[in-house]
Amino acid sequence: MEKLTYYIDKGNGHYEPFYEYTIQNVGKDEFYARQLCTYFIMRGTQYELTSNEMNGEEDILVLKEMGRNLLGEKEISFRGKGLHIEFRSPEERENFKLFARISCNTHFDVLRFLLKDVVDVPGIGQRCVTSSEIDEDRGVYVLYVKDLGEKED
Repeated sequence: MEKLTYYIDKGNGHYEPFYEYTIQNVGKDEFYARQLCTYFIMRGTQYELTSNEMNGEEDILVLKEMGRNLLGEKEISFRGKGLHIEFRSPEERENFKLFARISCNTHFDVLRFLLKDVVDVPGIGQRCVTSSEIDEDRGVYVLYVKDLGEKED
């Protein structure tokens, strides 16, 4: 694995290269963390992961453009401030309520959370993960969580 390339699915079998990371710029742990995120935010636009592929030494993430990213409650930028994870409500009607934030020392710490269906949210307890995202604009991973017994909409 030498590079990770994001492609945008433009429809009709047309895929446009969008963004690329090389192993020289980021570690394999970050490659893996990015591949586990359901959503990708960049330049105010939200993208959904539709395919996670490999082609030789290139890992490929295919994204579908979802439109303008909706801002959540108490959003702040973590650019240049290390690795962070936010835990938020998946509900737009709740303005994606912020439950908690944590800092992480490495992407391996982030991976531990991204791999789980149920996580411990600081100050709240166990919650089910509904989706995850990497918000490039703010430099943060976000886990959307709901109560363990809560039904899907």
